[in-house]
Amino acid sequence: MTDQWYMLTLIGQDKPGIVAAVTKKLYEMGLNLGETSMLRLGGNFTIMMMVSGARDESLLCEQLEPVIEAQGMRLHVDPIQAHLHDHLLPNIQITVSGADRAGIVAQVTAALAEAGLNILDLESDVAGTRDQPVYIMQIAGVADVSVEAIERALQGLREGGVDVNVSAVETYIG
Repeated sequence: MTDQWYMLTLIGQDKPGIVAAVTKKLYEMGLNLGETSMLRLGGNFTIMMMVSGARDESLLCEQLEPVIEAQGMRLHVDPIQAHLHDHLLPNIQITVSGADRAGIVAQVTAALAEAGLNILDLESDVAGTRDQPVYIMQIAGVADVSVEAIERALQGLREGGVDVNVSAVETYIG
């Protein structure tokens, strides 16, 4: 087996059997999976997975092409460094909700970056109604600063009518 790792990113319309078809083909190719993230967004399904064992990127794409095409998906491949078992654990959780408007994600994430928060996971959704949409974000991250410092960094958003809740994440290991 090679130490070369690739990040496969697949996107297509959601339907049953995508994960089964793709992972079966990877198994048949003798590839190993590292970390994966798979989720449905707005009727589309996206997969990000780390794979190792392929010796050549073009051959990897060529061998995956029939299953990707059969599933109606698009594939993007990048060589990566795996860094397996090198996980950061979040110590801060932020929930944000406010009227859906252009720039809300950029404003929140810029304030968090300036405060020193490294975002590990960000999930968002649009709730409310078509006439009054509400944007909701759940953010988990790591920071060497206090919850209070993160709170202060987001104060301007609160003053603009965005609801923000910041809390420490208690992590128990062992």
